[in-house]
Amino acid sequence: MASKISTAVLVHGAWADGSSWGSVIGSLRAAGLNVVVPQLPLTSLADDVAALERTLERVDGPVVLVGHAYGGAVIAEARSDKVQSLAYVAAIAPDEGETVAQVFGRAPPHPQAPPLAPDTHGLVWLPLEAFGRAVAPNASDELQAQLAAVQRPIALACITTPVGRPRWKDVPAWYLVAEQDRMILRDTQEFMAMRMGATIVSHPVDHVPSLTAPELVTYTILAAVRTAEGELAC
Repeated sequence: MASKISTAVLVHGAWADGSSWGSVIGSLRAAGLNVVVPQLPLTSLADDVAALERTLERVDGPVVLVGHAYGGAVIAEARSDKVQSLAYVAAIAPDEGETVAQVFGRAPPHPQAPPLAPDTHGLVWLPLEAFGRAVAPNASDELQAQLAAVQRPIALACITTPVGRPRWKDVPAWYLVAEQDRMILRDTQEFMAMRMGATIVSHPVDHVPSLTAPELVTYTILAAVRTAEGELAC
């Protein structure tokens, strides 16, 4: 009998770190999964994929890879045989030869979305007010302020590098569409999810459901695990 998925590896997006998964970790562990959260340097797509691969080297057994926002591009570049399933949480999913920026910009931005431009170091920061207006409008004022205070910039090399053959072409994928997302529009998320043939969960949540709707994120991840285990057992 095939081994069951034992570990969820949760990959954060831009302007964030692994703490953005804090509200999901406990519920996944309660469901019997080990949880590992790599910290991406956000310096280039290659650097971020390398950080993920180093994390996967330390994990025993089959894995479900979970990506939020930019993290979706990173998880699709992982080549470890341990990866048996993917779960996308309002995540970017470029096809082969595309860049994150191309997919992100395929539609006009939401009126509340901030303008994005690099500073003199080639790093993109969010204006502080963007966390309340666009990133986490469903969060408390306190949480919005915390997200703004700890934000980490993302380098242009992360979002302008074409990706290789995405892993979602080879393993089952689930996609949580955030219907109220003001950063990655619902239409763009649905386009990516349908293109990859993912099983879609769609709910009226904002861009960071791991913080504002953690039960829904947990459900999506566990569903991705069950789907992959069913296919492994065939």
